[in-house]
Amino acid sequence: MSTTTQPLTADDLRNMPRDDMRHELVRGELRDMVPAGFDHGAIGSNLLAMLWQHVKAENLGIVVGPDTGFFIARDPDTVRCPDVGFVQRDRVPSPRPVKFWDGAPDLAVEVISPSDTALAVDEKVQDWLDAGTQEVIVINPKQKSVKVFRSGPAASVLQEGDVLEALESVPGFRCEIAELFV
Repeated sequence: MSTTTQPLTADDLRNMPRDDMRHELVRGELRDMVPAGFDHGAIGSNLLAMLWQHVKAENLGIVVGPDTGFFIARDPDTVRCPDVGFVQRDRVPSPRPVKFWDGAPDLAVEVISPSDTALAVDEKVQDWLDAGTQEVIVINPKQKSVKVFRSGPAASVLQEGDVLEALESVPGFRCEIAELFV
């Protein structure tokens, strides 16, 4: 006799007891996220800090860190947590949501960690784009490269001598790729 389990919901995820792991909910399935290493955290923090300074100075919206859940699909539910996220000012209600953000960020950043598989990264990118995220940045620490995904054409690939700029989601933001890896 087989048993079936009900998919978890965003409410189930929100009400889980706290433990030492981060979790995402992908099509009703709970996914544990292994704590990232030091280099992963430093790279994500570098971009978060640069992005936050620009967004704050230009009053563009809100930048969030890796513990922020975005409720991007229902029935079954999907709640993803980018390493860095950005939501444009005109989309942020007052007061700001206390629970998961309902919908996709305008920009999602994923820093590849040693435990990530190519398939898992591709799945995250596609989930973000399917949910309406304008741009997804994937940072590869091993290759010291950055890929910028948008719906439609192939990703832009940037290396250490290049500059990340001309983002549709964050007007005016500019960052030398090498700065992410210091």
